[in-house]
Amino acid sequence: MSVRTATTSATVAALFCGCALLPAGQAGAAETRQAGPPAAPVVIAHRGASAYAPENTLAAVDAAAGLGIAWVENDVQRTKDGVLVVLHDTTLARTTDAERVFPGRAPWAVKDFTAREIAGLDAGSWFAPEYTGTRVPTFKQYLDRVERNHQKLLLEIKSPEIYPGIEKEILRTLRQEGWLDRRHVEHRLVVQSFGAESVKTVHAQRPDVVTGFLGTPRVADLPSYAAFTDQINPSYPTIDAGYVAEVRKLKGAHGKPLRVNTWTVNDAAKAAEVAGFGVDGIISNNPDVVRDATR
Repeated sequence: MSVRTATTSATVAALFCGCALLPAGQAGAAETRQAGPPAAPVVIAHRGASAYAPENTLAAVDAAAGLGIAWVENDVQRTKDGVLVVLHDTTLARTTDAERVFPGRAPWAVKDFTAREIAGLDAGSWFAPEYTGTRVPTFKQYLDRVERNHQKLLLEIKSPEIYPGIEKEILRTLRQEGWLDRRHVEHRLVVQSFGAESVKTVHAQRPDVVTGFLGTPRVADLPSYAAFTDQINPSYPTIDAGYVAEVRKLKGAHGKPLRVNTWTVNDAAKAAEVAGFGVDGIISNNPDVVRDATR
């Protein structure tokens, strides 16, 4: 696999390009001015810039920063001893060397390993030799890197049914790390999940936090989702312009039009197509390709 290495020394100013994921716009100002062309969708680096570095690692966060991408998406799970870690699959097999290091512990579920055991795994060599020795970050380590890079976070609670109470633990960590102050909550953080009950739990425990539901609810069911979420974030093959328009007709939990961030779009032609649907954001392994195709 060819890998283009991005650096964190890229111009930080590019991260403050005005591509805010959260605000729905200033309605009053829009009423007094003629509407301009539609804003380009916000581009979100899926598991970091995962086409260019191992997904959900600090290297992928840095790769996104090097490309000038402000928003990164990640997945949070919990270890056997209660430590929050950033990893997509509920098993360690695909993106680490767990099968080699722990040959007798199939299916290598994240929940069955301690944080120390996971910290010793190689989470980079599967992607490319130059990433050998890359580690699975803890959630705190990941937050520190996103903060250092002046980036913003679309956080997925992964498989919450496996981890009872994880919503409270994630919110506690976010608070401890300074991510639940007004600046972060209003401009730099969204918490999403495929589990509607998990999103409801986050909304109940911290009503100020912006939330997203991952999936494509039926149009008839959208009002019930709008009661506890601010975003409907579907897979791109499941939507069209009509669906996006139906979502945008409704106001979400914070009284602003529901937003739509679609995933996972990795080529320019598809990016241009879904941008034409009127989506608010596009989640991509190749965020630079999507940005260049839609701006």
